[in-house]
Amino acid sequence: MSVPPFPSMPTLRQKQLLAGASWRRERLRTNLWLVPTAEALLFALLFAATVTLDRLAYDGRLSYADWVLSGTADGARQILTTIAAALITVVGLVFSITIVALTLASTQLGPRMLRTFIRDRGTQLTLGTFVASFCYTVLALGAVSPGLHGDFVPHLSITFALGLTLVDLGVLIYFIHHIATMIQLPQVIAVIADDLARAIEAQSGADRQPPAGIDCGPDADELLRLVDESGTVIATPETGYLQFLKHDELVRLAAAAGAVLHLPYRPGHFLVQGQPLAVVWPPAAAPQLAAQLTRVQVTGPYRTLTQDVSFGFDQLVEIAIRALSPAVNDTFTALTCIDWLSHCLCRISHSWHPQRVHRDHAGRIRVLAYQADYDRLVQRAFEKIRQSSAGMPAVMIRQLDALCRVMEQTTIPRRREVLLAQGAMIRDCCEATVTEPADRADVLRRHEALLALHQVSDPQAASAAARTYVQRSGTTRHASTSVSAG
Repeated sequence: MSVPPFPSMPTLRQKQLLAGASWRRERLRTNLWLVPTAEALLFALLFAATVTLDRLAYDGRLSYADWVLSGTADGARQILTTIAAALITVVGLVFSITIVALTLASTQLGPRMLRTFIRDRGTQLTLGTFVASFCYTVLALGAVSPGLHGDFVPHLSITFALGLTLVDLGVLIYFIHHIATMIQLPQVIAVIADDLARAIEAQSGADRQPPAGIDCGPDADELLRLVDESGTVIATPETGYLQFLKHDELVRLAAAAGAVLHLPYRPGHFLVQGQPLAVVWPPAAAPQLAAQLTRVQVTGPYRTLTQDVSFGFDQLVEIAIRALSPAVNDTFTALTCIDWLSHCLCRISHSWHPQRVHRDHAGRIRVLAYQADYDRLVQRAFEKIRQSSAGMPAVMIRQLDALCRVMEQTTIPRRREVLLAQGAMIRDCCEATVTEPADRADVLRRHEALLALHQVSDPQAASAAARTYVQRSGTTRHASTSVSAG
């Protein structure tokens, strides 16, 4: 009797394949050479097509329309030389503007924000368009040469070069506008939050339950006990941040070896060479799996969002605490980060169930992986900002407003308790560091509104209760309202 396949595996397989594809796209996207190289190759193919037509016209087998430019070889060389010189000058200008934007991002937002600017498609397409146009013009310049019937002048290619120059002018105007928009802090924060929201959607998924009526072996708790008692450690091959794990491949390898893999670290953790990467049970399967694990995990010098949702929260928090530092003192940027953090936390209030158990087609547990849970993500979103906002009631009020917003959409009692604990710590920080009685009263009223929300389990009723409580508590005084509306 054959064992029926695990019913949820197709969906799991699709999500794992999408994760792998997302990782590859991320590696290809985060550079400044791929798009310019691809565009240069496309423009080289375009030149091959136009110069072929020019050869046919030169041999008298094709006639051009009136809009195709005509002229002598010397005139063609002058036109193409001028275009090439102008293009390479603009390429240098675009690179300079890009470097200035990267420097500004590194100084004001932090070095981890550089990857957001490097992976920007607008910048890559602009660089690619100018570099490719320059390559096309140089190729056309080299095509002007003596021939059997006089000098060969690629009239159609020259016409296309002039047309590309006009296109490049429009691209330059777009690039200036794009850079001016992209370096604005609210735009940068919104882009990071959007990337984080997509990562949350891609990585959420609860553990799959085993098929009913089928012996699927020990459960997760029993396997963890066996791993702790007699498992064999596989060491990390190199130092760096764990960036990506091919869970589907890990399941396949573990199933082939008849083993169970326990991964004590998740993508985003920093591993030192020799530190445990996985623990294998039974120990006899360790030598076989140790030789294969190196090709199913990626370690690098930086973190990515592909399997590391915590990194997105850390990026927003980093911008906020930099803004709250005495050297910057930009409270409104911190408030913007808190708003977007609340948006991302609302996305995980219902759907975030990190998958820790990975089963094979027979339903047996093969991989036990560690993932960031809801509690930890909430802590990452609030604690560092709270620690940096001592004596700043505006930030405390906005954090409590964010907690209320998330509480309205959270129905799981345990998760509501996590939000309530964060609110209590903000209240304690306020009482310890805010000396102005009126400001302290504003913060405490916001905390009481959070307590009122916690008493109501229905999201719609909770929202109405919070609004009613705030109105009755007299929090409409001008200063507090203006700070909250921010």
